[in-house]
Amino acid sequence: MKIGFVGAGGMAKALAGKWSHAHEIMLSGRDMDRTREAALAIGVMSGTAQEAVAFADVVVLATRWEDVFTAIEAAGGSSAFDGKTVIDINNPVSVETFLTTREDGRALTEAIAAALPGAAVGKAFNMAQVAVWEDQDMTYDGRQMVTLYTADEAADGIIAELIADVGAEPLRLGDNAHAYQLEAAAAIVIKFLFAGSDPHTIFNFIRPETKSIR
Repeated sequence: MKIGFVGAGGMAKALAGKWSHAHEIMLSGRDMDRTREAALAIGVMSGTAQEAVAFADVVVLATRWEDVFTAIEAAGGSSAFDGKTVIDINNPVSVETFLTTREDGRALTEAIAAALPGAAVGKAFNMAQVAVWEDQDMTYDGRQMVTLYTADEAADGIIAELIADVGAEPLRLGDNAHAYQLEAAAAIVIKFLFAGSDPHTIFNFIRPETKSIR
């Protein structure tokens, strides 16, 4: 798969680093020098946002949540994403109140899907911070990390494959109407992280019928 990142920060580097062994990757960011440096560090390509989206089969929106729609426009606007799978990894969460900031009761992911009607959209990788995705051993208390995601039907299989490729177990929560629940759950994790919890703090979905892999 060809995967383009709109954003070249820690999350982009962590996920791209995991995927680079099996997929072609291009990072993009506003600061091209920093973007090239980040790409070089993990052995992937770099380019502008427009170049990354044009290159990609799958686009990962890895900007700050406040910048998502500006970044979409900078990447060429809605039509540039037609026919692509788009993964939203953002959390619209206030770091003052640790509450979600979407006042209409809908997820940021739903707003992105509405803005990109020609794309297949889903949400994943939002419920853990960079250190978790950098971890080569995706097991916690002896269990494989479960990554919840939401997706349009057309995006489902691709997102599940990419979750498996980072070493986690994919578990679909539902379509993007459920993405708000993922954002709210992430707000809980973010609150504990800001209070000083270990960077590897996560929710893990434990099913008693699933045996430990260790």
